Amino acid sequence: MSGQSAGHSAGKSNTQIIRDFVAAWPRLDVDELVSFFAPDGIYHNMPTDPVQGHDALTTFIGAFIGGWSATEWDILNITETADGIVFCERLDRTMVGDKPAHLPCCGVFEMEDGKIKIWRDYFDMGTYMNALA
Repeated sequence: MSGQSAGHSAGKSNTQIIRDFVAAWPRLDVDELVSFFAPDGIYHNMPTDPVQGHDALTTFIGAFIGGWSATEWDILNITETADGIVFCERLDRTMVGDKPAHLPCCGVFEMEDGKIKIWRDYFDMGTYMNALA
């Protein structure tokens, strides 16, 4: 580990850190979620442009969870490569106000010193938008 404080990631495998990250989403706490990222971490929801750095991540994540009343993410499959990339297939079950928006996703997480360096999330934006229509 680097000289930085590892926080909630101390001594954990990358797979466990991502399990903890997924488990944190139902709390809808933007600061907690952003704390899983490296200071220059990138979140790329593939249908949109990537967002980099804690300030931008806080704004971006805060904006899209602002309308959520609840969310729970089920991990369907998770695996880690020898070089620390975690693949996490999920079903994200979210309530946007009173509308359910259940979204199959696959996240690819590049890890660095116990933090998310890059998160690419693959899903169909149409599935999400149709659920809200």
